[in-house]
Amino acid sequence: MNVHGRDLHYFASVAEELSFTRAAERLFVSQPALSKQIRVLEKRLGADLFVRDRRTVRLTAVGEALLPHARAVLAAWRAAEAAVEEAKTAERRTLVIGMSTSPGRGLLPALRTRLVSRHPDARPVLRQVNWADPSAGLADGSSDVAFVWLPLPDDERYRYAVVAREPRLVALPDGHPLAARAASDPEGAVDLADLLEEPFLALPPAAGPLRDHWLALDARDGRPPRIGGVVASAEETHEAVAGGQGVVLLAAGNAALVVRDGVVAAPVRGLPASRLAVAARRDDGRPLVRAYLAVAREVGATTW
Repeated sequence: MNVHGRDLHYFASVAEELSFTRAAERLFVSQPALSKQIRVLEKRLGADLFVRDRRTVRLTAVGEALLPHARAVLAAWRAAEAAVEEAKTAERRTLVIGMSTSPGRGLLPALRTRLVSRHPDARPVLRQVNWADPSAGLADGSSDVAFVWLPLPDDERYRYAVVAREPRLVALPDGHPLAARAASDPEGAVDLADLLEEPFLALPPAAGPLRDHWLALDARDGRPPRIGGVVASAEETHEAVAGGQGVVLLAAGNAALVVRDGVVAAPVRGLPASRLAVAARRDDGRPLVRAYLAVAREVGATTW
């Protein structure tokens, strides 16, 4: 039996008015169309719902039995519609912000303040994503916008605003010979050439070009890196460096996540800066997404 909500709505209206004429006016349909629809419903149910004569309309026993259930179904559907609208409104107001580590640098409060000043109903929600996903949830749609390090895999899929440019440092065990060399250097730095034979900690292979970036493939002149281990979080990185598995490159603003308890860091000469960006999918034109990118551009313009 295929009974539509409209059929029950029409039936309940006639049952409440006990007049096809008044029910048709209430429903903004013609009386012949309403009568036809009620007959279709009766045919589907296999029973008459109304007794009709020239003067009166009244419910049959079957109609009396159906009416409370029809009202319950209609009330449930109205509640469902209200719930759907509420969910749609919440979805429009919610902005899921992906990140692999906290972006720090005062970026989150600065962006939130600007966003909410323009969209007071906006609800930014933070989402932590494993380092194996360099898009921080953009690729699979679980994040609406994200803090990401460039370059991104499938770069053409995204648009972004750079919010920080920072030198790449190398994190070392504090007893490493290069740590002592950096300490004696006038700039406190080491040369990239001195690192090329060191075992490096790498992001998971799924990170693609971002893995290459933190292995400094862009500055090795074709010399392949030695991989000492694979890391997928700041804590894993700290433990691996402290344990002597390898050295690791990191952005200056992220040094505090790794440099502690036996791990030190030094600037690396000969490397271009790292770039932190707020990104979104290029085909996502929702107002909150566009607004967050706009405030990211503003904040980025004041930081470098």
